[in-house]
Amino acid sequence: MEKTKLAVVGLGGIAQLAHLPILTKLLNVQVAAVADTNKARLNAVGDRYSLKNLYQDYREMLAKEEIHGVIIATPTDTHAEIAVNCLKAKKDVLIEKPIARNYEEAKEIQAAAKKYKKQVMVGMKLRYRPDAMLMRSLVNSGELGDIFYVRCGWLRKQSSEQKWFLNKNQSGGGVLIDLGILVLDLALWIMNGHKIKSVSVETFSHTTKEVEDTAIGMIRFTDERVISFEVSWGLHSEWDKFHLAAFGTKGTAHLNPLKAYKRLESGHIDYTLPTSANPTNLYKKAFENELKHFVAAVRDNSPMVSSCEDAVMLMQLLEAIYKSAELNKEINL
Repeated sequence: MEKTKLAVVGLGGIAQLAHLPILTKLLNVQVAAVADTNKARLNAVGDRYSLKNLYQDYREMLAKEEIHGVIIATPTDTHAEIAVNCLKAKKDVLIEKPIARNYEEAKEIQAAAKKYKKQVMVGMKLRYRPDAMLMRSLVNSGELGDIFYVRCGWLRKQSSEQKWFLNKNQSGGGVLIDLGILVLDLALWIMNGHKIKSVSVETFSHTTKEVEDTAIGMIRFTDERVISFEVSWGLHSEWDKFHLAAFGTKGTAHLNPLKAYKRLESGHIDYTLPTSANPTNLYKKAFENELKHFVAAVRDNSPMVSSCEDAVMLMQLLEAIYKSAELNKEINL
């Protein structure tokens, strides 16, 4: 079997904990090259995974190496430039979330993908959890009726301790662009294609200076459906708490753990699986599914699930969310 040659740009935590351990075990994949501006980290990771083609400048890597796709796992302020250059070099791209710092940068990436006829996928890993995929299938089957309300949230410590993460100019924002973008992407994916009418959001910065550490909000749709959400690095919680519930006219489904019920005149049907995977396994499985999907899309030139178009729409929504918080009022889209 001919191997799909991938490169990884940015060798921080996510590349070392998820991307490289998974990619180096896939039989149809070759990690053809890696790039990182930090020479010590580059050499250490290269030694750990027996990688030969190491670059401090990803542009040099693009010019010299035969590569089919590139995974971008660098700080957010570099995403747009690196992605556009990779697309220009005729490589398909997987960008770790968020796609960029803002809507304008996201549109630049989208335009480059269209111009150079290559695909962009964004690492919305919650879509690739087995329990989330089962929940979406159940919702789409109509068993729970018409979904009119989704309640979701994520309370946990911030995802990175690096200085750039709390610098708005580099990160694009705080907990909303870190955790909020993931839970809202999943909620919209499960809600499946309804037009947003307005957003109303309140943010707080009790433990941070430049960016928000907590956000609470509501998204309204033109057909009167509603999403409510809460995300925080600062709310006191005993555990990493991610949750999502979809309420339908005939039943309800919950995530983390997956539970689902359909109402009947005589009681209810319980769709809950007899055993639920633990959070660590779900986390690992989500990344495995995401990376396998990216490889398959690169190999077959097939559509990508968490597409550039979805990511651009999400960044437009995020722009309205930040505007609502800044002006302290509901914003119509």
